[in-house]
Amino acid sequence: MIDRVLSFSGIHNFRDYGGYRARSGALRTGKLWRSGHHAEATAQDLDAVHELGIGTVIDLRGDSERAAHPCQRHGAFEGEVLFHPGETASSGGRAFHEEAAERISSVDDARAIMVRLYQGMAYRPVLAGTYRLYLKALAERDQPSLLHCLAGKDRTGVGAALVHSLLGVHHDDIMEDYLLTNTAGNAEARIAALRAGMTGVGLSDGAMRVLTGVEAEYLDAAFAALRDSHGTVEAYAADVLGAGPDVVAALERQLVA
Repeated sequence: MIDRVLSFSGIHNFRDYGGYRARSGALRTGKLWRSGHHAEATAQDLDAVHELGIGTVIDLRGDSERAAHPCQRHGAFEGEVLFHPGETASSGGRAFHEEAAERISSVDDARAIMVRLYQGMAYRPVLAGTYRLYLKALAERDQPSLLHCLAGKDRTGVGAALVHSLLGVHHDDIMEDYLLTNTAGNAEARIAALRAGMTGVGLSDGAMRVLTGVEAEYLDAAFAALRDSHGTVEAYAADVLGAGPDVVAALERQLVA
């Protein structure tokens, strides 16, 4: 999937997460896009995004993040931006890695906290509410969609992996796509942004890289938590996100060739 990564100066980690083999075919390319926020997008970035024909933007950030980092939109954008109102990260509106940083004194601390964050991520009510909107939009709308949060790695990564899992993409491919964040995104920019937001917090470079990157253990922890509570990812989607077999069948019609 590396050839589906696009380079933007102000939109980190922008890529197509279609193209993988699924249960009933192959995911269409050009339909499923993911990225970080667009607050720093340039005019050239917005032109390139506009060319993709995106009709739905799903914003996984919380209200405080949207207020602090309002996204740029192309002047001709006529699509819809979907989100569930409220906070999807901490009560203060910080991203997950920022929320955790003040409780960390070592690389091991950082990794353990990220695992715990992932274990509860899909049960955060506002985030789950936005995942619900996302799956509904994918099942009903023909135009390409864009999924994003602040950095485009944690909330976005779990959301993309949920779509992959429901469509029967192999675990190895789901993980490959998730781990692209470490090479397709701008890791140094994420580290700089975290340091800027954590004045007075002395984190080591190693701990910073754990917080601003992704590891297989994180995503595995998120999906293990779903299975522990619901038995299967499909049952979680039906019980929590309202995406039962009829919605999954609609996803396949829209997204699988």
